[in-house]
Amino acid sequence: MHRHEVHALKPIVRLLLALIVGAAVGLIYGWVVQPVRYVDTAPGSLRADYRTDYVLMVAQAYAAEQDLQTAQVRLASLGPQAPADLVTAALTYAVDHGFTRTDLETLNQLAVALRSAAPAAEIQAP
Repeated sequence: MHRHEVHALKPIVRLLLALIVGAAVGLIYGWVVQPVRYVDTAPGSLRADYRTDYVLMVAQAYAAEQDLQTAQVRLASLGPQAPADLVTAALTYAVDHGFTRTDLETLNQLAVALRSAAPAAEIQAP
């Protein structure tokens, strides 16, 4: 290698080293020092598995309280979709992912109650 070629490599090596060090520092800062903290996120932004867990908790509360209107209000926080459709989607997810028979029966109980209820005025999230 000629002397000119060695000098040409130094800036490239420095640039690559700086990029690697910068990326490493950025990742450490973002993941360890100051990670993102989600606070007061809307239930509607939940992933499918957590959304299903939320609907299951609403169904369990409904099974204990037998208060369909409260269950509808709780489900309304998941978004504009009809409460019965939310429970049906959760039931489908639960079946596909091997939830217990008790959980499936609890979700089904709420789904049946919502389907048999007379259509009420639109329910707003709290």
